[in-house]
Amino acid sequence: MVRVRRETVFGILVTSLPLLAAAVVASLFFPGSGERLVTLYMINVIAVLGIGIYAGNSGIVSFGHVGFMAIGAYASGLLTLNPIIQKTALPHLPEWLAGIGMPFVPALMLALVVVALVAVLIGIPVARLGGSSASIATLGFLVIIHVVLVASTDFTRGSQTFFGIPRAVNLWVALPFAIAAVAVARLYRDSSAGLKLRASREDEIASAAVGVNVKLHRFFAWVLGALLAGAAGALLAHFLGAFSPKDFYFNLTFMLLAMLILGGITTVSGAVGGAAVIMLIVELLRKLEGGVDLGFLKLPTVFGLTDIGIGVAILVVMYRLQDGLFGVRELDERFGWFKRFASKSVVSSASAVATPSAGQGVLQVENLGKRFAGLVALENANFEIRPGLVTGLIGPNGAGKSTLINSVSGVVPPSTGRVLIDGQDVASLAVHAVPVAGLARTFQNIRLFKNLTVLENVTVAASALKSGEDPAARALTVLAEVGLEDFADRLAGTLSYGAQRRLEIARALALKPRYLLLDEPAAGMNPAETEELMHVLDRIRTKYRLGLLVVEHDLKLIMRLCDVVVVLNKGQQIAIGTPAEIQANPEVIEAYIGRRRSSAQARSEQGEVSGLPSSAPGLHNPA
Repeated sequence: MVRVRRETVFGILVTSLPLLAAAVVASLFFPGSGERLVTLYMINVIAVLGIGIYAGNSGIVSFGHVGFMAIGAYASGLLTLNPIIQKTALPHLPEWLAGIGMPFVPALMLALVVVALVAVLIGIPVARLGGSSASIATLGFLVIIHVVLVASTDFTRGSQTFFGIPRAVNLWVALPFAIAAVAVARLYRDSSAGLKLRASREDEIASAAVGVNVKLHRFFAWVLGALLAGAAGALLAHFLGAFSPKDFYFNLTFMLLAMLILGGITTVSGAVGGAAVIMLIVELLRKLEGGVDLGFLKLPTVFGLTDIGIGVAILVVMYRLQDGLFGVRELDERFGWFKRFASKSVVSSASAVATPSAGQGVLQVENLGKRFAGLVALENANFEIRPGLVTGLIGPNGAGKSTLINSVSGVVPPSTGRVLIDGQDVASLAVHAVPVAGLARTFQNIRLFKNLTVLENVTVAASALKSGEDPAARALTVLAEVGLEDFADRLAGTLSYGAQRRLEIARALALKPRYLLLDEPAAGMNPAETEELMHVLDRIRTKYRLGLLVVEHDLKLIMRLCDVVVVLNKGQQIAIGTPAEIQANPEVIEAYIGRRRSSAQARSEQGEVSGLPSSAPGLHNPA
């Protein structure tokens, strides 16, 4: 926890400095119009951060948070409206809302309560969606809010201007709100919840496989982002003094998203920097939009020049910098000296972390089957995985190996059968609950969180456990186990292929599993990397007494590593036994070679199927 606190506080200070500097410069050198521009910048930063808390961490672009700005603006406006003006502007306002005339701050608090209630109501279905489906749903929410505001003439004056709002917001009121928004956004990003949501942004399936409840974290980020957006809306209302529903619609949505995308959607510093760049572009182009006479050149009036300029800026930046001006890492995370200082704190705390021990018992696969519509991909698989032993799973292409491991780990719920750990059917659990029950896995195609660091990849998994120990310290201990502790601050996507495979195993080990499922762990490795992997697997299964299930096409590796081998063919389990028994099994040889080969050919090719002569010993059985 020490590392997170220090880095986060430092990051908040670094990101807040431009806001403070802009406020000081505007008040000293550009009073009046300069102060108004910087005040609007502060409000925009709060709104962009609100969108970024959800969109930046989840990877789902939200068009709906401007709707929360509208709710915050109208709710705060209604509560603070002068009773005399209210009688003129809203003569049909219900009695329970008439004549309140609150001060700004209490009205803001009540407005945020209203925003929170709406955010919870809308967030329940939105959190269940992902990708473009969720984005379209947020767009629908924005349209609904706009239509309701226009139709609710008794409360909002419809499409007419809502006026008479006390102008209670200036530069020095907006500044502390903006700094607070930076702090909230950065604290969330660096928190365990924020890290888990960022992991789901990188790979939703892999994040669920390490214990992340994706829907819950999307919901929380949606509500938290809505609160910041609602606060920005209320501040804007009390800065302008008058507004209408069209002020909280597509134009504002486009501008705020442009700020977020241009700066870098995944970072807090990107939101602050992107808002500054877009506002400077808008301010410059507005002066040119009405036409300019330079003496030697006269520029005509060009309506919509600001929108064109924003669009061009986004295209240029995205062409050169796909992740925006600030990339995927915060400004302070690029300061090497601070990272080294913080890492020492983690290393010192990691040394005290005890080595975990796996529990006893057996993982039982009983009559497991999976159907996809009319296709039977797997049927009646029956075997056990015992602590300290390595069980191999082999079979020709299309035999059902990946289906089996996906069904055992809960990624694809089985159609029939059970997967029991100490009598508990883990196949009936939600995917994110399976790892906590003691079952971890890796994937056939590497599924790392590539834009997170090596340490963050493993910390995501370690934080799924409620053990009371520091997840980052636990993660460093596991990284040392697989020889990756020196790469802790590297982005996972920059590692070599073999190191990425070992990182995926480390991430699974951070869950303190009793059983570990490895889906083709040596796929794509060269002989040296494969040999290193075998030593790692043999060491961890002996040290932690893990039960390993290894799916692999490299039959030599299977025959050397495994104590028991299960063979599938065409979705059926056709054999189970020791490596020597499997090498001599006629059904296994037939599955790999085919019936039409002569017995002489079968005998000559049996060595290729088994990988080693039948007399070759496996690894020492630690059980």
